[in-house]
Amino acid sequence: MLRLVIRRLLQLIPTLLGLSVLLFVWLNRLPGGPASAILGERATEAEVARINKLLGLDQPLYIQYGRFLKRIAELDLGTSTQTGQPVWDEFTLRFPATVELSIAAMIIAIAVGIPLGYLAARHRGGWLDLGSVTGSLIGICIPVFFLALILKGIFAVEMGIFPTTGRQSTDINATDITGFAVLDGLITGEFDASWDALVHLVLPAVTLASIPLAVIVRMTRASVLEVVGEDYVRTAESKGLERKVVRGRHIMRNALLPVVTAVGLLTGSLLSGAVLTESVFTFGGIGSFIRTAISERDYPVLVGFIMFIALIYVLINLLVDLAYSLIDPRVRVH
Repeated sequence: MLRLVIRRLLQLIPTLLGLSVLLFVWLNRLPGGPASAILGERATEAEVARINKLLGLDQPLYIQYGRFLKRIAELDLGTSTQTGQPVWDEFTLRFPATVELSIAAMIIAIAVGIPLGYLAARHRGGWLDLGSVTGSLIGICIPVFFLALILKGIFAVEMGIFPTTGRQSTDINATDITGFAVLDGLITGEFDASWDALVHLVLPAVTLASIPLAVIVRMTRASVLEVVGEDYVRTAESKGLERKVVRGRHIMRNALLPVVTAVGLLTGSLLSGAVLTESVFTFGGIGSFIRTAISERDYPVLVGFIMFIALIYVLINLLVDLAYSLIDPRVRVH
């Protein structure tokens, strides 16, 4: 297992280096260069020259790239042109909300999607199968922002069951320790703050979980249908093994392999795809900050965001590989 972890970690290095090259080339290929992008279209040549010298853009490309890698390694992502604060400080302030939202959405998607996909496969052709397939198609097709507006309008505005915006109520004086509002309330014993944060989390999490849930249902259903027809399942049944043993050890354990891969990829995409959901619910995560960074051409923030998401993706892939080795021992052998 340790050898597998070390091998996978070493494989992450060329991936991140390749991405850094693409980002560096992108920054240097901006219309007018990064200086013009920062200063705007009406920047004078003198101002552009001053920014180029200040940022070291007048140096040879290999020197610029070396400094670029050094800054990334030191977590020095530059200064946001929106706030004037270091990009890393802005990320550490806002990313916990996005991570909390993404984790909640993935918990919903997994907890509902895998059992529903399994039941749909076991009752193939029945009303449950038809309903799950139809619901998953709707979940994939409906835009996230539209679903967010529908849920917000029905359950927050009309029925008043859930809050409309924010992570916590303004009258809650919660202690901030980790940046995860629900967890902080549990740590400090402020259970009212934890419950309030959980209530605020429901609608955004359900919205964000819609697409992963639909994908997991369909993949689980297809994978179970494929595994059920395998020889080793029929052999296990012919030996008289208990039904729960056959389902758990022979069907679900093998059917989960492609589902685990999908979950890993979907988890990474949730972090980058939470922008619209957070914007609708004013959730206070990285979403609205990135949206403003795109419109304001805040390139230090965008570069930091891309690198951060890439790092999360490769780490999630590592976790997927480890999960594979736990589910299927043959992976550890190879």
